[in-house]
Formats: sequence, C-alpha cells, structure tokens
Amino acid sequence: MKPVVFMERDGVLNKAKVANGHAVCPLELSSFEINEEAIIPLRQLKQAGFLLIATTNQPGLSNGALNRRELDLMHHALMRSLPLDDILVCPHSPNESCPCRKPKPGLLLEAAFKWHIDLERSFVVSDKWQDAQAAHLAGCTSILLRGPLNGQTRHDYVMDALPEIAKKILRLYQDNSLVIH
Repeated sequence: MKPVVFMERDGVLNKAKVANGHAVCPLELSSFEINEEAIIPLRQLKQAGFLLIATTNQPGLSNGALNRRELDLMHHALMRSLPLDDILVCPHSPNESCPCRKPKPGLLLEAAFKWHIDLERSFVVSDKWQDAQAAHLAGCTSILLRGPLNGQTRHDYVMDALPEIAKKILRLYQDNSLVIH
C-alpha cells in the first residue's frame, strides 16, 4: 500500500480568490490559473514515490453555476501541468448530506479504495480547515498552507509555502525511516 499526498485544488494547485471568508472557485477555464509555485514541490514528492491526488468540493456542479465541460477542461489543464495521478470531485452543495463533501472524509476514503492507499502514512495539504478535518477523520497528517481559510480546527502543521511543505513531508518520511514502495 502506498502513501499519498492529497492536495486541495482551489487555493493550492490553482489560484483562488477569497470573498466574505469563502473561497471563490473559478467557473470557467479562462479564469482558471494554475499555481506555478506547485510545480517543483509536486515533482519532488512524485520523484520520492508519492501518489499525488487533488481533491475538491465543487458545489457549482449541483447548483448549475459550473458546467461539467468547463470543470473537465480545468482538470485537463491541471493534469497536463502537474504530476497528478488523479483528481477527485465532490459535486454536492453544503446542504446535501453526502459523505464526500469535505470536511467529511469520503473523497479520501474513495481514493484509498481505488488506489490501495495507506491513509496513516499519507498527507493532506490545503489552505482550508475542511481538508484538515477530513484528514483527521481519515487518519492522515494534515498540513495547512497558512491563509485566511485555515480556521480553528485540529491540524498537524501550518506552513507558509508549498516548497516548505514538500520539504516537511520528505523530512517526516526520512526521520521516521518510512519506505515508499
């Protein structure tokens, strides 16, 4: 079983705006901007043997604000630019009681089943408290990218930049003598 680094899409892998204390997700490819700062850290993690999986809540799919074709185009751009193995999406709005919408751990559990992942040796990287909560519920280590959406939830680490986060993940593996197969 392999470890994975789960990465939140909006605010980590692509640039997102924050308005009224909430992330504003891009609704079309023309407003989708890949975070160039993510390229080198993700390559380092990939070279070390980690699976890399993006996760994202996209309630615009269920409420009609986001066209599936536009979402697919954005994700195709991500897969072309970053060494991701998969992108998992929760299409539900907050008032739908689904198990996959973060802060619930459904997307992480789905990935664990699909990719044979060892969640206890895996990491969740995000700028949002919801991902840290999902990580905690799934048994992963959470690392928050410092920002206005961190909240007060339980988390393992808070860091200032993606290169620093990648180094921390690699150091944790080296220090614990964990081997990636």
